[in-house]
Amino acid sequence: MDNLDYGVIGNCKTAALISKEGSIDWLCFPVFDSPSVFSKLLDKDKGGSFSIEVSDDYQISQKYFKETNILSTRFASGEGTFEVLDFMPRYQAFDVYYTPSEIYRYIRYISGTPRFRINYDPVMNYAKEAVVNRIFPDYIRTFSLVDGNHNMYLYSSLNLESILNHTEFTLDKDEYLLLSYNQKLADIDLNRVYLEYQRTKIYWLNWNNRSRKFREYNNIISRSLLVLKLMSYDYSGAIIAALTTSIPETIGEGRNWDYRFCWIRDASMSIETLIKAGHRMTAKRFMGFIKNTLKSKTDSLQIMYGIDGTRTLTEEILPHLAGYENSQPVRIGNAAYNQKQNDSFGYLMDVIHSYYFRFPGTLGELEEMWEIVKSIVRNVYSVWKNTDQSIWEFRNAEKHFVFSKIMCWVALSKAIDVAVSLGQKDYETAWKKEAALIKEDVLTNGWNENIQSFTQAYDNTDMDSSLLLMEQYGFIDAGDERFVKTVKRIKDELFHNGLMYRYKRNDDFGLPSSAFTICTLWLVRALHVIGEEDEAHEIFNQLLSYANHVGLFSEDLDFKSKRLLGNFPQAYSHLALINTAMLFAEEKNTIKFIKP
Repeated sequence: MDNLDYGVIGNCKTAALISKEGSIDWLCFPVFDSPSVFSKLLDKDKGGSFSIEVSDDYQISQKYFKETNILSTRFASGEGTFEVLDFMPRYQAFDVYYTPSEIYRYIRYISGTPRFRINYDPVMNYAKEAVVNRIFPDYIRTFSLVDGNHNMYLYSSLNLESILNHTEFTLDKDEYLLLSYNQKLADIDLNRVYLEYQRTKIYWLNWNNRSRKFREYNNIISRSLLVLKLMSYDYSGAIIAALTTSIPETIGEGRNWDYRFCWIRDASMSIETLIKAGHRMTAKRFMGFIKNTLKSKTDSLQIMYGIDGTRTLTEEILPHLAGYENSQPVRIGNAAYNQKQNDSFGYLMDVIHSYYFRFPGTLGELEEMWEIVKSIVRNVYSVWKNTDQSIWEFRNAEKHFVFSKIMCWVALSKAIDVAVSLGQKDYETAWKKEAALIKEDVLTNGWNENIQSFTQAYDNTDMDSSLLLMEQYGFIDAGDERFVKTVKRIKDELFHNGLMYRYKRNDDFGLPSSAFTICTLWLVRALHVIGEEDEAHEIFNQLLSYANHVGLFSEDLDFKSKRLLGNFPQAYSHLALINTAMLFAEEKNTIKFIKP
């Protein structure tokens, strides 16, 4: 049984998954949502990979270099030791960031006479297009047999022909491999590789140093912040939900989705977390993304977009791929883009609220933001009384979901604060009346007197983990008896083997059978605020032990084995991990600040 034992590297343009044995098993070129060039993750036999192969005598260990997104894989045996430092360049050059679509594999000699082979096996376009590797004086040019414009370049200090022939190398000095989407115009040698490594290392160390620091859980918070940053797309400001597609929520089932897109919900929550941690610029770029998707006052807000703002994300099945552990189908695109999910307005308004009150900006920026606020409110007015498909994206069910109504109230509540600060009295008065109507509707129809709990929807008595967020978003006080009873009932019904279900009801694919990582973290917070601090702390510490070998989480966990499942790494999981860890750290007054 495999676990998602991968480290990830990236540069806010694209990213790669590298196994704990040092194999690049997932890479999309040139950007996050481009077709893959290595996809062994989704088909072990024909997906293609880029690996460093050693004999069974070697012990292999992997970790991140300090608080950076540079991954170190160490190979050690009686005959010798070396490490591979994998990274994608990212650093400031003049007034812009240099983020080329390329991977450096810096092979550092440590001792003895270690031996290895290179397995360079790319397959273009999600393994649909076989390739030819042609050797030139300075590089190997790899191009698709279907379309020669699909090509990339491999540079190395090692003999190029020996790489393709799978010849064994004996290492006695530092070497390098550089895989680039574009042909390099600068001369590539070991000095250049070392310079790129140092520049990238300094960038990540500086970025991390600007984060708030904690005496407790600091390593967990730091790694999760670095993951969130890595998943931001510089060119547009979008934040993607995960780096992968079609890693199943449960092995063998059809709950396989493409998460390489920007959900307004996930991105807003990620940005809110980054703002709290002290990172303004990523938030500013996301505000730019929102402005660009709402160019006119008549533009509607979708629940999700492509990383460049694309509105149509047509879903397609790739039947030629076996799937992760033979879990089909493999999907690209995501049909959820045209769903109705009324909760999305609340998250977006929440992050706009946070950004506005921390970084108000110029008069022109304020005026642009105010128009977006009014647009969101208009949308809430028109949809809050309607059914939707909920935070969980039910494909064949629309109901009056309680949490969707709550988040519509959140949108108005946050908009009211903005209106008050801007002296917009008429808007303030009108929006307060509408917010009161929403709240009354939820308290009347969302609370079930018979079971003494809020419920998933107006017409059922199901429990739903999203209801744990009612207090966090200010809809209800932590001490309110209705909230306390709801938290306890949700725990009784959805908490299983130390982890949480999202809900326990048949959906489009039957009964869910895996734990949703973020829901366990929501439970931890809810227990904490209602006074069950010890139990909350215990559940949190246990959950941390389920991270993979470099501290990363996916979307889901298996209830029994605790193996990671679902797309990976998941922004949702890591942002909640940060917020929960901060909750405990702040409680003990252990925060110390490091100035930028």
